[in-house]
Amino acid sequence: MSDVEKSGFISKVIGPKKRWRAYKGRVKELPENYRTAVEAIERYLMHFVPTDADSNASMFEDLADLFEQAAADGTPIREIVGDNPVEFVDAFAQNYSEGGYVPARARKQLTDDIERAAGEDTGKEDKKEDKTV
Repeated sequence: MSDVEKSGFISKVIGPKKRWRAYKGRVKELPENYRTAVEAIERYLMHFVPTDADSNASMFEDLADLFEQAAADGTPIREIVGDNPVEFVDAFAQNYSEGGYVPARARKQLTDDIERAAGEDTGKEDKKEDKTV
């Protein structure tokens, strides 16, 4: 893949670099647990096929808006994403894209990351402790 093809693909996935960097800067300013949740959702959203660079950039900007407002209001992460973060993100993404195939591993990763961001025990720590005993 040439540099031109690569940059065209990247800009289609994340949108214009300036908007992407502005979005990433906003996410970096979020409290740690909200940032963890946004980054998990961001990884999951990378599996969706964007309709165009502008709508995809808008999707990430709207995600940042949502979590910035929630952080400012002190809204718990679970009140934002609900009990099933996969359903939340799938519904969120449908407003911006035609969807895409998301591997089961990515769905599990999203669920685990949201549980960790929400301060819930994923059970992974317990397994590690059992091995050391």
